[in-house]
Amino acid sequence: MKPRRINLNVDLGESFGAWQMGCDAELLRVVGTANIACGFHAGDPLVMRRTVRDALAAGVSVGAHPSFPDLQGFGRRAMHIPPAELEAMLLYQIGALAGIAQAEGARLTHVKPHGALSNMACRDAALAACVVAAIGSFDRSLILLAPAMSQLAIAGEDAGLAVAAEVFADRAYDDGGQLLPRGQAGAVLDDVAECVAQVERMLETGGLVSVSGRRIRTTFQSICVHGDGPRALAVATAVRAALEALGVELVPLPEALAGAAV
Repeated sequence: MKPRRINLNVDLGESFGAWQMGCDAELLRVVGTANIACGFHAGDPLVMRRTVRDALAAGVSVGAHPSFPDLQGFGRRAMHIPPAELEAMLLYQIGALAGIAQAEGARLTHVKPHGALSNMACRDAALAACVVAAIGSFDRSLILLAPAMSQLAIAGEDAGLAVAAEVFADRAYDDGGQLLPRGQAGAVLDDVAECVAQVERMLETGGLVSVSGRRIRTTFQSICVHGDGPRALAVATAVRAALEALGVELVPLPEALAGAAV
């Protein structure tokens, strides 16, 4: 059964100082949700404020995209940080973006961990619980946007948070429903037609489809396109067009979570 309403999300605000990343303004005209970097893997206060302002003007729901403290590695290097320290780091990042959002007349709707933090929490229940504890202690009304079939999603549900499960248009999956590591051949999909085909397979299946062709039934409410990819805008635009052609209504994240999904 295909979802009638679904969210399309993208990671944005990943420029830093004079260094520019992505095409945020254009992507905000395509997607329904922006996950905004909070300064630890990318972004800075000016970028954060500009991105929140632009997202608000576009009618796009806004969430925090916190990470390990890893500017040089774009948050994609594994780190092992004591739980109390990591929880404080996450509170620092979420609070910074929440403050900027409040100043702009917006309100955070969700939190989506970035990069290695997310990947590790998807497999490590203890790390997932630490991430969830930080979100819950800040604001239990925030939605946790987490990969489908992950320990992170399970931890959020166990803690009583609202959890929106996401799948990725531009990443490949293993037979266990986890993302292939970025260093593995074929892990990142950069062909527009291939990304669209992946989304269509997931909608048809009602879940994930691995690189070996295994079909794994699971619910999801959101589809992610990575904003730092060289063809991010083309992929997001093509995915949106494909969803609309299938009769799927594209909505902000809170509305997608409230509605029915696969």
